[in-house]
Amino acid sequence: MKRNNIFFLVAVGIIIILIIWFTGSSDKRSANLVRVPVSFGLFEISVSTTGELEAKNSEKILGPSGLRNVRIYSVKIEDIVSDGTVVDSGDWVATLDRTELENRMKDMETELEQLESQVIKTQLDTSLELRNSRNEIINLKYNMEEIKIELELSIYEPPSTIRQLNINLDKAERSYTQAIENYDLILRRAEANMTDVLSEKIKNTRDYQQMLTVLSKFTVMAPKAGMVIYKRSWDGSKQGVGAQLNSWDPVVATLPNLTVMNSRTYVNEIDISKIRKGQSVSIGVDAFPDKDYTGIVVEVANIGEQLNNTNAKVFEVMLEVNEYDAILRPAMTTKNKIITDLIDSVYFVPLEAIHNQDDIIFVYIRNKKHQVITGASNDNEIIIRAGLDEQDEVYLIPPKNNDSYNLLKLDTAIINEFKRLDEEQLKSNQTNSGSDAEFELFKKNLPEQMKNRSDEELRTMLNRIKEHGMDPTKIDFNKQGARSGQQQGSESRSTGDNTDERTRR
Repeated sequence: MKRNNIFFLVAVGIIIILIIWFTGSSDKRSANLVRVPVSFGLFEISVSTTGELEAKNSEKILGPSGLRNVRIYSVKIEDIVSDGTVVDSGDWVATLDRTELENRMKDMETELEQLESQVIKTQLDTSLELRNSRNEIINLKYNMEEIKIELELSIYEPPSTIRQLNINLDKAERSYTQAIENYDLILRRAEANMTDVLSEKIKNTRDYQQMLTVLSKFTVMAPKAGMVIYKRSWDGSKQGVGAQLNSWDPVVATLPNLTVMNSRTYVNEIDISKIRKGQSVSIGVDAFPDKDYTGIVVEVANIGEQLNNTNAKVFEVMLEVNEYDAILRPAMTTKNKIITDLIDSVYFVPLEAIHNQDDIIFVYIRNKKHQVITGASNDNEIIIRAGLDEQDEVYLIPPKNNDSYNLLKLDTAIINEFKRLDEEQLKSNQTNSGSDAEFELFKKNLPEQMKNRSDEELRTMLNRIKEHGMDPTKIDFNKQGARSGQQQGSESRSTGDNTDERTRR
């Protein structure tokens, strides 16, 4: 029994020794792994973003263009081909909902039938009224002729009887003349009534024909061969079946030109100040991780926006892919690295190696803390301006018992020199920023005929004005031109007066 206990204790002891030995060797290996050498060379500062591919140029597949003319301001997409479908010219793309337009056409048909009845009724009423007027004129003419005959036969009648017949004849002639004049007025009124009714009918008929024309376009065909890509709404969602088509922008889908691709991305407001047009970009596509592309920044938004389900403000940035690759498709996710700066011949270390103590930045080297002066940084590394060289190796994590390490500080002269350089750089940046703003304001105040000059000429003019002690941003060149013109005019008038005076002499 004792022998078994001894064997058990020996086995336990061996296991404990092995555990301690393996743990110690692991710690040693870990210590070796977390120590990295200082790098020297080209330092790249970049901003990493995620984007989405889209064609730089695309042709729009438009729905009916006359929707507003028929008083329809939105139409639902009833059916559409799948997103990404390759179609040929003239192939069916989508069908729009005809319900609202067909209801309007039915109402218009009813209105046209009513107008047709109104036209017939107006024609009958006009014909009847004109015939009564013509009959009245004929009867008045006969009555006038009868009075004339009676007057001719009354030659032997008393004077009073003859006088009465003359009065009756005058009344008959006046009634006849008035009837003819009234007939002309009635005829013109009838023509006006018919014109109104016919105009209304023609207008409604034209509207109905326009509705038929618009209805024929509710079946949308492809204008040319290509890949159909759904249009995206303001919130980024695809406009497929059930989406509403706006009459002011009746785009059903697009046919992208896949030879030139863009990546639409969004940059955080913290990093947007680093982004400029023309900066180089390294682009990767999630669908093809072994493919690498290059690009360039072609557009940077001036106003930020807030994306859905986020609180951060972002700015839209458009990147153009330099290479053509047939495998690239719209809506593919891209990983973009926008290179904002390249600094050559500098020392740099991983960000994890940098530590702080009482506003002093330092790194761990061997058994000491070395103070360093840092510079610009990227996502993974930071520039060391002073305090390290290529022979040094730094720890990524603080070693054990680091509290006992002594802090090796830099010389005060070195620190002051870098502070001076930083202040000079800050002043230079502020001066350049102010000069650019002053130049833009000066250029804005120039007359139109002077704005077409080159920036170099305008900057020379700006410097000359400042040399004369004037503020170029407060000069009104339009008034100066008017004053110059007035001076030239007064000089011309003075010369003319002198000439006249010499002529008189």
